[in-house]
Amino acid sequence: MTIHACLLRTGKTVVRRLAVLLAAALILSGCTEQRLFAVRAVAAGIPSLAPFFEEDGSLGRDRKGLAPEEAHSGLQQGNTPGLYGGTRDQQVCDIERLKDFLTDPENRQKAREWARIAGITPDRIEEYLDDLTPVLLRHDTLVKNHDYKKGKAVPYDSLLEAGVAVLVNDQGLPAVKCSCGNPLKAFDKDPEKISVKFEDGNKKWAGYEKSGVVTVKPSPQPLERIALLDVDDPDTAINRPVGTTGGQDSTFDATKEHDVPAVTGLTFDQAGQALARLGLAVAYDGDELPPGDAAVTGSTPGAGTPLAFGEAVALSVDTDSGGTSGPAPPSGSDGPRSPSDGPKSPSDTSASPSGKGSGSAPGKGTPSGKTSKPGGGTSSGTGSTSPGGGTPSETRSTPGGGTASSPGGGTPTATGSSPVEEPPPPPASSTSAPTPTATSTPTTAGPTSTAPSSTGPGPTSVEPTLGEPASEPASSGPAPSSGGPGTGEAAQGPA
Repeated sequence: MTIHACLLRTGKTVVRRLAVLLAAALILSGCTEQRLFAVRAVAAGIPSLAPFFEEDGSLGRDRKGLAPEEAHSGLQQGNTPGLYGGTRDQQVCDIERLKDFLTDPENRQKAREWARIAGITPDRIEEYLDDLTPVLLRHDTLVKNHDYKKGKAVPYDSLLEAGVAVLVNDQGLPAVKCSCGNPLKAFDKDPEKISVKFEDGNKKWAGYEKSGVVTVKPSPQPLERIALLDVDDPDTAINRPVGTTGGQDSTFDATKEHDVPAVTGLTFDQAGQALARLGLAVAYDGDELPPGDAAVTGSTPGAGTPLAFGEAVALSVDTDSGGTSGPAPPSGSDGPRSPSDGPKSPSDTSASPSGKGSGSAPGKGTPSGKTSKPGGGTSSGTGSTSPGGGTPSETRSTPGGGTASSPGGGTPTATGSSPVEEPPPPPASSTSAPTPTATSTPTTAGPTSTAPSSTGPGPTSVEPTLGEPASEPASSGPAPSSGGPGTGEAAQGPA
């Protein structure tokens, strides 16, 4: 009896071990596919089976045959220069026609569902569309797409091929697939755990690599302009104001190189903004982007290295650090300058060591296929150094739209987005040595305000927009300090 019981126990143990070994074998053989997220491939020019509107070319056209560019990283922020492409010869998205479709009484239910996905009310559809910008994808891009079935929007994860035309919002996120009007949302799953399905006429396209797909993260601050690479002329870049369809484009020479600025000591967002202003992307070796206020401890390549438009700078980041700068000015306080603001002042020292102004056009040729990984983060301009490794400066917004700048602990000076008559600035009070407290200069638009002191690098003054000269700051004090990153622009440089 005892021997029989012992054999029975031994048999059960053997069965359990065999079950464990079988499970391990199944895992190793690839049967974990069920644990992966199914992603439906959508090739350029291939109609969807259940689109919001018929894909007959009336709403927009994809650019077929546009080879996917090698991405710096699977995660890129929407302000990354050259993330998207543009063209001056093709109408990639007819926004007015899409408005007509969505406001047609016969499409009332579609409009309700479309607006629900977009997070707006149906009566705001036209206003919402006016704020979007048409671009072409330059990378195979993950999104959450939507079919329209039985009166409802049905979400599904989708991989859009490079060359697909989309409308992006002011944070650089794809919002609408142009050819069919399908609303899009950001991909919200782990891109490392996807299984791409090529079906329904969407054959695997040339250049597809699962390791090369891109997920777009929102820009930390709303964009004023998007820096696109001209898909018809890789030596040219396009500066497209957000909410325009190409009629207000300006171009600049994408063959010019720009020196990497000194970013050590800035936050990750500040460094991203400084690089984006020069047409350079951010690279970060990690599965997730670091916190925006994490301190940058170094960059590869280092300050002063010339890079082409769209190339990436790998940042080393201390993720355990807290915020290293004072509070950021409100979004939009450092807006772009218009050509009517006048030529740049000779005393503006916002230049790289070679003497080029930081508004010079970045880059040359098509972006290289480097394997560094971009984050592309930007901020509201909470701090930077001059591109050539100049002294960090501290600035704060004034009620008139200008900024007060205190370069390297010197006398605060004022810069603004338009010339104004200003009295001499009051003396700055200091709460900690050696960093001075920046006191904003009163303007004709309102009273003087005093900003809190900062223990880290603060934001620098506003730079000119792509292809536009900067205005000469109106100030009765000393010459303005070096310019740096501002708010809401993907890149800067004169044509």
